[in-house]
Amino acid sequence: MVAHSGHEMTTESMDMGSTSAMTMTMTFFTATNTPLYSDSWTPSSAGAYAGTCIFLIILAITLRALFTLKAFLEVKSIEAALKRRYVVVADQPFPAEKNASDANSMTGILTTNGVQENVRVVSAPVKHIQPWRFSTDLPRAALMTVAAGVGYLLMLAVMTYNVGYFLSVLAGAFIGELALGRFTQGVMTM
Repeated sequence: MVAHSGHEMTTESMDMGSTSAMTMTMTFFTATNTPLYSDSWTPSSAGAYAGTCIFLIILAITLRALFTLKAFLEVKSIEAALKRRYVVVADQPFPAEKNASDANSMTGILTTNGVQENVRVVSAPVKHIQPWRFSTDLPRAALMTVAAGVGYLLMLAVMTYNVGYFLSVLAGAFIGELALGRFTQGVMTM
């Protein structure tokens, strides 16, 4: 029987050939030499273990920072949508009829090459779901991809069942929320 870091392989499972099953002990343990992400990242001293735990704390804070950044970018996107304006020329019947009674519009004179026209400036309609924009949706997708990767790395650290790694991830989540949680308070109510 071979045992390593709380994982156990029985001789019965080794005899199953290519479909060998590995049985894992699903209990937390406190070893300081648990590999993280690869066998080459195995702490060999208490200091290296502490450094690995500090790395996990920083990684969890980074995940919270990524979600705060995403919320900040969402607010900026909505603000930009609210500031968009359209100029409607008075001769155009379709929008002019619709926007003549709009409280968010104002009239003015547009001068182009010496020609003056009466126009109505109308705020862009802001819907709950904004139209797809390359400048908004590409950074959003990239940010969520990085956040998903960081989240999965944290999940893998917790799945080692090492108590120190688990508590480090929780400590990073706590510190990240403590430091950055207030920046997303107003975002949730929109």
